[in-house]
Amino acid sequence: MKYLSQPEYERMTAATHEKRIQWWREAKFGMFVHYGLYAQLGRNEWAQVDENIPPEEYAKLADTFNYQSGAAEKWVRLAKDAGMKYVVLTTRHHEGFSLWDSKVNEFNSVNYGPHIDIVREFVDACRKYGLRIGFYSSLMDWHHPDAFNCMTDNAARERFLDYILELNKELLTNYGKIDILWYDVSRPMNSAEGWDSVRRNQILRELQPDILINNRSYLDEDFGTPEGHIRPMERDWEACMTFNGISWGYVDSESAAPYSYTPQRILTMLNTCVECGGNLLLNIGPKPDGSIPEEVIEPLTRVGRWLKENGEAVYGLPRVEKRIGGNGVTYESQNGNNIYIWNRIWSGSPEVGIGGYLTAPERITLLSTGEPLEFEALEHRFIIKNLPRECPDKHAGVPVFKLEFKDKPEYIFASRYPQLHDGEKII
Repeated sequence: MKYLSQPEYERMTAATHEKRIQWWREAKFGMFVHYGLYAQLGRNEWAQVDENIPPEEYAKLADTFNYQSGAAEKWVRLAKDAGMKYVVLTTRHHEGFSLWDSKVNEFNSVNYGPHIDIVREFVDACRKYGLRIGFYSSLMDWHHPDAFNCMTDNAARERFLDYILELNKELLTNYGKIDILWYDVSRPMNSAEGWDSVRRNQILRELQPDILINNRSYLDEDFGTPEGHIRPMERDWEACMTFNGISWGYVDSESAAPYSYTPQRILTMLNTCVECGGNLLLNIGPKPDGSIPEEVIEPLTRVGRWLKENGEAVYGLPRVEKRIGGNGVTYESQNGNNIYIWNRIWSGSPEVGIGGYLTAPERITLLSTGEPLEFEALEHRFIIKNLPRECPDKHAGVPVFKLEFKDKPEYIFASRYPQLHDGEKII
């Protein structure tokens, strides 16, 4: 096999990028699943390093790892019920424990603990429920003897890079078509050359020509991955978020519950991603036996019910090219001539005002039911009238108005106040 230079490789991937990423752009919403030996500690997935636990002591967790067969299907079913379109599983986190029947890494879930190929159960469940499949694969490995020497010892580096390549070849060979390869933590090397990323990714793409690869092997690849915050990027991007702002791995549910996201908070994050051309990858950290923490089930299920009725305002929508608006208590998304106004607050007033549009919509409906709504068009504003006192959305309290314009709408913030036309609101 002739290996390409980095510019040649990047031209090759760019030539197929639009075709490969189309489903992902339309999906908007996915589930991250962080699961490994660290679930048993319940103190964060970095506990081994943060607490300076000796590797030989930490490795004993493999003997007591108690994944219960069928748990992976429950993860995927919850993702389906939540309106998510893909799931990314930590097949091997930094602790170095593989969740599959690896011949390269004997430290795995078939040789230890449950003696189950968890990745196999996960893949089968994704195919059963029609969700796309993502494999998280750490480049860091605290268990491997060469992982901390490879930056200064060339022989150790060659062994370790071969190990990482062979692990990923197993994942992309043994489980059929895989949609996403999600790298993480490219340490201790600090460059694409140090990781030999061009050669490795070229080999892996030969195995899975349609695969999407994230940007965490020191190459831009297919999409960016802001973590722990939603920071829009000019390229394809995906914000990966914990469910509680505390930990990716399992922590005590009772303690985590006050910090956990509500349906409203999830929809806030999702709206920002949709409006700014990105995806939301929202994490759950299963319990030691693989079961789902109680505090994530209801919020995700309620979001899924909301999406069944309002998904038109989310799935498949392009990045908003120009500023759009509603009023001070709404979010917005757009698809061509249609504007979707997401109402965060329902005051019980029979009227809602929308300002800043230079033309009035031809039609306004409640998106969840298609019910036409009465409205009055005034100069650069319109008023939606005869609204019910009770909020029409029973899932998250966020009803959506669909505004249908004859032509692509133009919006100017505070059109009656010329001194504000140059950009942002003055505080």
